[in-house]
Amino acid sequence: MKSKNTNTNGVKIGLECHAQLLTKSKLFCPCSTDYHNSEPNTRVCATCLGLPGALPVVNGQAIRYGIKVALALGCEVQPEIIFYRKNYYYPDLPKGFQITQYDFPIALNGLVRIESAGNGGGKGREIRIRRVHMEEDPGRLVYNGTIDTAKYSLVDYNRSGIPLVEIVTEPDLRSPKEARIFLGKLRSILEYLGVFEGDLEGAMRVDANISVGGGERAEVKNISSYKGVERALSFEITRQKNLLRRGLEVKQETRHYDEVRGITLSMRTKEFEQDYRYFPEPDLVPIRISDLVEEIRKEIPELPDEKKRRFIAQYSITMEHANALTFDINIANFYEAVASKTDARLGATWVADVLKGELNYRAISMHEASKRISADDFVAILNHLKNGVITERGATEIIREMLDRGGKPDEIIERKGLASIGSAEMEKAVLEVIEENKVAVDDYRAGKKEALNFLVGQVMKKTRGRATPQEVHRMIRVKIFKG
Repeated sequence: MKSKNTNTNGVKIGLECHAQLLTKSKLFCPCSTDYHNSEPNTRVCATCLGLPGALPVVNGQAIRYGIKVALALGCEVQPEIIFYRKNYYYPDLPKGFQITQYDFPIALNGLVRIESAGNGGGKGREIRIRRVHMEEDPGRLVYNGTIDTAKYSLVDYNRSGIPLVEIVTEPDLRSPKEARIFLGKLRSILEYLGVFEGDLEGAMRVDANISVGGGERAEVKNISSYKGVERALSFEITRQKNLLRRGLEVKQETRHYDEVRGITLSMRTKEFEQDYRYFPEPDLVPIRISDLVEEIRKEIPELPDEKKRRFIAQYSITMEHANALTFDINIANFYEAVASKTDARLGATWVADVLKGELNYRAISMHEASKRISADDFVAILNHLKNGVITERGATEIIREMLDRGGKPDEIIERKGLASIGSAEMEKAVLEVIEENKVAVDDYRAGKKEALNFLVGQVMKKTRGRATPQEVHRMIRVKIFKG
């Protein structure tokens, strides 16, 4: 499963993506993974604190999730996995080593197809996956200020031991924007699998390796947002190009991304594999996983690309709408529930263009929004629109009201007076606007088409959006030229 990726801009980017798996307990102990709203250092035990004598026990569900991720990425699952100790000192690593995988990971050689940044016409690109392996999460350092100005830091071990799946790409990415597109696609796949929740704080963290013009690479560690990855890489490309332009050397090093200032800072000289003194974890035996592969393969659901193709074929929607509707599993499920009860193409337009836009404006997820507006509510709105009970503007107003304050479509129509007006009331408004705007009427008679749009807007304003714009257009033309 190899993909030839030629690099035309001298930039090479490879990502190491660490995703927290949605198990109920940690990777090597029974502590709860539900730590996000807990007081610091309250979701811990002797094992995840690395106390003497505490022994690890592997979480079988986490292993199954790791295999499922590997299969979804088209990887070659290995017959056996072995956990290793990765030895290094850091305050958030109480044992002095991290339990991870080295020579015997879960899988190798996968592929993710993305829409390419800068390649027009919807042409995609293939990003190779080098390996997928599992490891435990370290704890979390909390700085009093930024990493380079803080006088002290605190450590919270609640996160220590959370199961991570690490997905390592080949250096096939060409730009910061393409890296962000890849991460969005990866998040979508993981959420479809039901093994990951991207909205949780710290759910995915990224180490980005980048080099320019064939020079040495720098690694930017622990970037915690998709926008952060794009910004960190943009800064790092500029930094490295400026060094090369001045005839200076780009050092191989590890850098930290300061999200507040949007810059990367040198942390230490880049370590090499031998610096970590990997050796097999003596308290864990090798685990044979080949017997689980076919069983787990049957659990893999319809993934984003498959769902996109099906939506286009089944519902006769555009590629643009299919992309928008399948990116988020919650939006895909919401749309399909709507499409099963009303016009599928109308539903695609209103979910992809209107509802998604309102969610983005409010910075809320479909999962959160579904608590206020159900698929049945949305179907009722669209049916009212099709039957002429409300206008497009009224439908949009109902959606906004439900997202902001809740309620039911019929109640909102009644309370806010959003029902479409009748022909008599519309004609009255048109005649008033024609009488009040004689200059615009004369301009339209003279061939200035924009004058008609102005008059329509005045009628819509006078009727508070309850008139149908197409009918207003028609009525104005009739009244002006035949009146």
